[in-house]
Amino acid sequence: MDNVRGGTRQAPLCGTCLVPDAAFWTTCPRCSTSGRLASGACARCHLHERLRSVLHDSTGGLRPELEPLHRALAETDRPAIALGWLSRPAVAVLLARLVTGDGPLTHAALDDLPPSKTLTHLRSVLVATGGLPRRDEHLAQLERWTTRKIAARPDPEERKILHQYGTWHVVRRIRQRSREATTANQAAVARRRLSAATSFLDWLIAHDLTLATAGQGDLDQWAAEATTNNCPNTGHFVRWARGQKLTRLDLPALRWTGPMGSIDTETRWEQARWPLGDSTLNPEDRVAGLLVLLYAQRPAAISRLTLDQVHREDQSVRLQLGSVPVVPPDPLANLVLHVVADRQRHTLLGAPDTSPWLLPGGRPGHPISPFRLAERLHAIGLLPGQSRSAALFQLAEELPAALLARMLGIHISVAVQWQRAAAGDWAAYAADVSRRTSPQYPVHTHQTGASR
Repeated sequence: MDNVRGGTRQAPLCGTCLVPDAAFWTTCPRCSTSGRLASGACARCHLHERLRSVLHDSTGGLRPELEPLHRALAETDRPAIALGWLSRPAVAVLLARLVTGDGPLTHAALDDLPPSKTLTHLRSVLVATGGLPRRDEHLAQLERWTTRKIAARPDPEERKILHQYGTWHVVRRIRQRSREATTANQAAVARRRLSAATSFLDWLIAHDLTLATAGQGDLDQWAAEATTNNCPNTGHFVRWARGQKLTRLDLPALRWTGPMGSIDTETRWEQARWPLGDSTLNPEDRVAGLLVLLYAQRPAAISRLTLDQVHREDQSVRLQLGSVPVVPPDPLANLVLHVVADRQRHTLLGAPDTSPWLLPGGRPGHPISPFRLAERLHAIGLLPGQSRSAALFQLAEELPAALLARMLGIHISVAVQWQRAAAGDWAAYAADVSRRTSPQYPVHTHQTGASR
């Protein structure tokens, strides 16, 4: 529906159908190709002219670092969209700064420019075209934000404490734990924790206290005044400070005791039957919804699925969510193959088959964001958090923790917690495994929640 330019609700028309062909479609006098003309030339000729205007310097030269960008835009199969992007004032200003810049074109040079959505997108375009090397963008932004947040504190002692906590504890742990690239959620949690730490220090200052002089009664007073959301993040800082012997305060972490309330399994399967059978829904949304409902996948994990995790064999499709592949039921398997074959491209650079992601995003070389994917699931009436909890609860009743972790790609401690919450009895399962002649993990076909 994005290409609708006229007609009626019952019979919408695109721009090509709305305007008679004879009025605008003819041979371009510059390149001799047939197409829709505007101002005496086709869109590709206008694009080449715009590229010379925007990317070339006053002598007609082109910086070597910008050659991949120039080539990718000139060869795009959607010249009109590329032309529209280059015509945006913010894009033209940024490109002009890159053309006239004295130093090399690096990530650090872009970091010195004022942050904006246009700059973020341009960086992605430069990375996708080879003008810049790839880097962990969420981690880089988090490191810069942390540095600014700490530098804004007027007290040198506070800056020292926050540097130890923010840089050498919070950010360092993310850097060590990230198997591939830092996710937006990991960066958001780190920001919330450092912000909570600075807010708690502000509260101490307002009450003429420090970490060293505050007592447990003062912490209780803060807890009575603080919002519920601040307590877990501030508690993380307080426990770290106590471990570093900077304070006597203690704010124990709340241990998860399992899902609250009952889990309606029938409602879960009713929800699963809906995206399985409703062909009016977007295939990408159907696949994402079913992965939440059947395999307890988070939107963050779904958004980072790659084509390499989809294995098509003669009679089946295997989906690599963890270390053990799963064989989804036929309706879901067919939907996955449909998405692989007909992925929607949201960027103006590159063909769909050049992206490694199952669900490409709006920026070149990036998958769909977990936030945007969650929004789309909410729009079709699916709550990812609740649905995932229901799926995990039932799967934990049917599978041992070790296999659950391997199948779904979750940590073993998380699987153990859910199994305890579901109160599953695995004595019989273990006995059955011990009697097998060649004990190994099979490929599991999804049946009623999960197969054994």
